[in-house]
Amino acid sequence: MLWGGRFKKELDKLALKFSSSLNIDINLFEEDILVNLVHSEMLSNVGLITNEDFKKIKNGLNLILEEYRNGKWKPESEKFEDVHSAIESRLSELIGETAGKLHTGRSRNDQIATDERLWIKKVSSFLENNISNFQKTLIKVADVNINTIMPGYTHLQRAQPVSFAFHLLAYVEMLQRDKKRFNFVKNETNESPLGAGALAGSTLPLDRNYTTKKLGFAEPTRNALDSVSDRDFLLDFLNAVSIGMMHLSRLAEELILWSSSEWNFVQLPEEFTTGSSLMPQKKNPDMAELIRGKAGRTFGNYISLITTIKGLPLSYNRDLQEDKEHVFDSFFTYADSLTIMNKMFEKIEVNTNRFKEELKNSFILSTDLADWLVLNGIAFREAHRIVGELVKFCEENRISFSDLNLEQLKKINQIFTGDALKCLDVETSLQRKQTFGSPNPKLVKEQIEFWKDKLHESV
Repeated sequence: MLWGGRFKKELDKLALKFSSSLNIDINLFEEDILVNLVHSEMLSNVGLITNEDFKKIKNGLNLILEEYRNGKWKPESEKFEDVHSAIESRLSELIGETAGKLHTGRSRNDQIATDERLWIKKVSSFLENNISNFQKTLIKVADVNINTIMPGYTHLQRAQPVSFAFHLLAYVEMLQRDKKRFNFVKNETNESPLGAGALAGSTLPLDRNYTTKKLGFAEPTRNALDSVSDRDFLLDFLNAVSIGMMHLSRLAEELILWSSSEWNFVQLPEEFTTGSSLMPQKKNPDMAELIRGKAGRTFGNYISLITTIKGLPLSYNRDLQEDKEHVFDSFFTYADSLTIMNKMFEKIEVNTNRFKEELKNSFILSTDLADWLVLNGIAFREAHRIVGELVKFCEENRISFSDLNLEQLKKINQIFTGDALKCLDVETSLQRKQTFGSPNPKLVKEQIEFWKDKLHESV
């Protein structure tokens, strides 16, 4: 224990088990070793411990790190409250009483806050890199599907034709916003609380600027009271993960639909699907369904932590021990989901001709025809009414736009000419799009090249 001098009795075994966070904060092992190394080096620099003490501490900490990485030492939650006490106990076994000098001028309050900030910075960069890799995969799939026509939807009803490439680029945009959020998290986390102590700093001549720079932070935190109780950066991280998982969940839902027999649009790789224990023919999109399902737990992790924090008076309270499980669970869930989604798209098969004939026998080009009327001097509301009448005429006669001739068009309105029929060709509909950000194949190709450059993707 890192405390206990004023107590006559040891902590109850059940109470220790109940209160131990070691199984969770063991994820901060390397960060805690680093913070210990930098803190002890600073103590030596300012003369609070000797250089010989520092060397002993440094060698001991490096040995502990090596033992942990090699599996030679694994602390037990039945013996230790947390990763800090486990490391310091092992250090005492290795170097004796000198280990007791390590905690000079420091509290576990500022220690854990520093560990967590280091970890958040590290994993945020890791996730940014993984998101970029997924974007690159989507760009590769988009690049060979610029002319793969599919229906675009509103209200889950067919609205206007788009391309599969255009659809995937929408997710590339979402993923870019996800990266921006993680970059924001890194900036918000880039302050060092080390040296804030329990809540009010220290009477010892600690050099916070030195430890800040050595640990790679931009600056030290300015208020010790806030430093040890601040978990806003964890909420920012959980929010970024939640939105990222929400985006993956939306894409997972579309994969589930696209891979069904009713859609028959994509084939998912068998390595990421499962069968049925009863029905031999089944090929279930379980990985996509799990990503969709696991999104909910990341949302719950955010709500759990913000609910825990909302009623806490300043400064540190033991309730804050509950922050780490939510954060680690969300991170590992999101990281795995990103990797699996990326692997699915690396091997996805697209039925490129799936909708070509089907869309010819639909009314999906109604807006294109209304636009033609506008270009010929008809007010849009009137154009909307005219095309609506045409749709009603087709439905009553059980025909589609592709069956129409000029005589039938003129029965609806004399303004129609043969050029109007050219607007009813699905094959050329995308090429007629003019606005930036539309599914015009030329513009989509330009966007793909833009993203290749932005993501440093070699062509």
